[in-house]
Amino acid sequence: MFIQTEATPNPATLKFLPGQPVMPSGSADFPSRDGAEASPLASRLFEVEGVEAVFLGPDFVTVTKGDVDWAHIKPALLGAIMEHFASGAAVMKGDSHAVTHAEHDGPDAEIVIQIKELLDTRVRPAVAQDGGDITFHGYDKGVVYLHMQGACAGCPSSTLTLKHGIENLLRHYIPEVIEVRPIEL
Repeated sequence: MFIQTEATPNPATLKFLPGQPVMPSGSADFPSRDGAEASPLASRLFEVEGVEAVFLGPDFVTVTKGDVDWAHIKPALLGAIMEHFASGAAVMKGDSHAVTHAEHDGPDAEIVIQIKELLDTRVRPAVAQDGGDITFHGYDKGVVYLHMQGACAGCPSSTLTLKHGIENLLRHYIPEVIEVRPIEL
């Protein structure tokens, strides 16, 4: 098994591409060790000293490190990913932790449908290229609330991406959108 690695815009996050599907649908975000027991792969990665967050995408894994050099932990991470996939173990226990957009009903339902469609077709594929994901969290009086995950969480360029990229895109196609704001869960 050959696992490729790619740098992300977030210097603390590295993207690993095992060359096979990781999540059958959606993604899973583990911003800390808490909850990682839902994923044998994430649990294994958190065993490597210095790992602070793990994000599982459709065909990639992103790992965010703390105050440690990539040169010191990258071999252990590659080994953990390789061992996991060679073992044939499931990536997730059951269907838990699949990241999806928040539900929204009410008077703005049509606007929210348009927002989610633009996120799914234009934004999320581009963000996945950088090892992250963005999900819809809410809409209120022209303000769209989005949750940034994986390499996007804590990335120095995430504010620029959010304000000048995503906000401009949504405002262009959906005049009711006034602003986009990030949320932390």
